[in-house]
Amino acid sequence: MIIGLLQLNSTIGDFAANRKKLLAGYEQAVALGAEFVLAPELFLCGYPPRDLLQRADFVDANLAALEETAKSVGAIPLCVGFVDRNLEKPGRVLKNSAAVLQSGKVIWRTTKSLLPTYDVFDEDRYFEPAKSVAPFAFNGRKLGITICEDIWNDQDFWPDRLYRRDPVKELIAQGAEIILNISASPWHDGKERTRLEMLRRVARDEKIPLAQVNLTGANDELIFDGHSVALNAAGEPLAFGKGFAEDVLVADLELGGASVPASRLVRSLAPPEEFPSREAQIFSALSLGIRDYVHKCGFKSVILGLSGGIDSALVAVLASDALGAENVFGVAMPARYSSSGSLADAGTLAKNLGIRYEVLPIEPAFLAVEKQLENVFAGTKVNEAEENVQSRLRGVTLMALSNKFGALVLTTGNKSEMAVGYCTLYGDMNGALAPIADVFKTDIYKIARWVNREREIIPADSITKPPSAELRPNQTDQDSLPPYETLDAILELYVVKNLGKEEIIRRGFDAAVVNDVVNKINFSEYKRRQAAPGLKVSPRAFGMGRRIPIAQKFRTKV
Repeated sequence: MIIGLLQLNSTIGDFAANRKKLLAGYEQAVALGAEFVLAPELFLCGYPPRDLLQRADFVDANLAALEETAKSVGAIPLCVGFVDRNLEKPGRVLKNSAAVLQSGKVIWRTTKSLLPTYDVFDEDRYFEPAKSVAPFAFNGRKLGITICEDIWNDQDFWPDRLYRRDPVKELIAQGAEIILNISASPWHDGKERTRLEMLRRVARDEKIPLAQVNLTGANDELIFDGHSVALNAAGEPLAFGKGFAEDVLVADLELGGASVPASRLVRSLAPPEEFPSREAQIFSALSLGIRDYVHKCGFKSVILGLSGGIDSALVAVLASDALGAENVFGVAMPARYSSSGSLADAGTLAKNLGIRYEVLPIEPAFLAVEKQLENVFAGTKVNEAEENVQSRLRGVTLMALSNKFGALVLTTGNKSEMAVGYCTLYGDMNGALAPIADVFKTDIYKIARWVNREREIIPADSITKPPSAELRPNQTDQDSLPPYETLDAILELYVVKNLGKEEIIRRGFDAAVVNDVVNKINFSEYKRRQAAPGLKVSPRAFGMGRRIPIAQKFRTKV
């Protein structure tokens, strides 16, 4: 049986554009010989729609889009995700569903059984789960159609199962001969490997062909990587979708492609150990995240401050890759503590990228603010108040340019800084999107070196010089923070893995350093709540998947 996989990028609420893209992909798959076509989870409305699901007009528009799409579907069935109403339970009226469309009609529907409520997922807030599943009969075969999480509960793969049910086994017990999965599985570092190995284990252990189509693109903080896959009953890949890009695939799940020309059927698969490097994957994810955020919000271009440091350099490279150099505006805003080397590095980077570049000194404005505050600050010691004025003047400058030229401001803070509050509210935190807010500083260096793997794009000095905010004489980050290798290791354990202080100290970290870092994390929660949305690339990011109260006094002593 030849399956078509439409690995496409949908926009939340853009029903007309989503329908147009879906039907174009469907026609392409049919032309390639597909006998049954799959599109991603909730594709018609976009994923995740979140509280738009509480609007009846949104749900109605999604159902109307389903009916309109069906009218354009011919004899080859198309299975696509949508939001259905649950008429049996008016208190919980929605279902995360899949519909099979054929010959102008909706001929069959099924509903997601396992509703994730961890990390970024909150599906139980909106949907009622299916209590039972049944195969879909097609051309004398029984197809087991599942929706995303339904395939993520294999007891042989996961040491700790989250659900009592396994919809895949339930379908096989009812005679399903092929397992199909429509998915909107958001990416984080390494997930493409985990997902593929899990799917291969299911196919191999159950001795059944399997195909999964996964969403690609980005919506707000979430990035979807694609990497759709078709596997035979031995768990061997027949076709594999591109990473972080749209793709249309076809594969014969039972014959391994013998009935379809290989050039049209099989996409060469990179086995898990041969996926692109971790740095390449993160770069691709962040580039896609910037591009979709900017374009789906209705903008074309971005503005960012170029300090000459590694963080702003990497964001500028990402933005240029995502949007084209002509749509990136870099601004250097030197003041009295800015080094000539940093200004030169910013200019060199802009030249290497070919982006628009301006130097707009903030020193005159800084002098004016110092004069304004002179009397009220009299008799006090110079501290971060004066330092942060500089950062906030840079924020004012970037926002003025944003208003004038209609370009979104990108912030340039990394996860290490965001974690401990080494950032300035209404200053360097100003902006519409924080592309690297989920990337530790140590990984920033690794990705920057990867960017320079063939030629120098980011100036070498930006990578090798001690990092500094340059807000006071001879300042370096390590005046206030432990070395980033130590800091990031503690942050990984506390923020990502949720370990307590005592557990972290037992792993060999100095107790005073751990206490200081954890106290900074807890104190800075109010800052992060006001930060621009960041693109999620780790298993646990600041943002929608981490819900910590701001006003709370839970502390552990060691």
